[in-house]
Formats: sequence, C-alpha cells, structure tokens
Amino acid sequence: MLNRRSFLMRTIAVSAGALLLQPLRAMAAWNEKAFKATDLNSAMTELLGGADAEASDAIQLSAPDIAENGAVVQVSVATDMADVESISLYVEKNPSPLAAQFNMSEGMSADVTTRIKMRSTSNLIAVVKAGGKLYSTQKEVKVTIGGCGG
Repeated sequence: MLNRRSFLMRTIAVSAGALLLQPLRAMAAWNEKAFKATDLNSAMTELLGGADAEASDAIQLSAPDIAENGAVVQVSVATDMADVESISLYVEKNPSPLAAQFNMSEGMSADVTTRIKMRSTSNLIAVVKAGGKLYSTQKEVKVTIGGCGG
C-alpha cells in the first residue's frame, strides 16, 4: 500500500536523480579532440570541420587591450549575421587553443560573454559559423601576469 509519505519520498528521489543526470547530458556534446588539440588549425578543424575562416567586420569582439590577470579575461562576442550556428573562441598561444564554444539555437541572440584563461600575450580569435560558412575576427590581448601557466 502506498501512503502519502512513501509517495513523496519516491517522488523526491526520482526528481533528484533526474537533476543529477543533467550535467552528464550537457557534457555529451563536449568535443574532446577539439579542446585537447595543441595547435590552432587542429582545434578549428576538429570543432568546425576546417580552419579557413573569412575575416568579417560583422563580428564584434570585445576584450581588454591589457589583461592584468591572464587567469580571468572577460570576452564578449556579438554579431547580427543571419543563421548563426556557433561561436567559438581561440587563444593562439595557449597550450590548448580552443577556449570556449557556444552552440546557438534558432532565434537565439548571437551574443555571448564569458571569461577565459590566457597564458601569455596572444591573438584572441572569435569564429562564427553562420549559414555553413566560417567567419572570424581577432584582437591581440597583452597579458601582464598570471595566465594558465603561472
């Protein structure tokens, strides 16, 4: 016989189990080869299927000119391009150049802000995949201390 207390306990247990599985689903889309690639071309090829991106003024990349702490560099990328599929960030001189990747859903604003690590002064490259094509822009960020290597 199922009483109220048993019903509530089972409902809570099932709900908690479902919530714990959510992070596993999010990690299922993680592209391990791209994030572990040690050079820029390999990282782009693993993630995007190629490394040839057309330079575009339609991408706004915002990052500090000088990062006082390379361990925490705030970066924003925005574009008004149509059919944006993804936005990815690469740090050319990091041991693993792919710093972040965002998949966009239809109707979603192509505007992202995140914090990344930069080992040293390097080019920061934003790549937007839109309509099946790759577009990019870049900016040099000077790192004075910290970073992902110490």
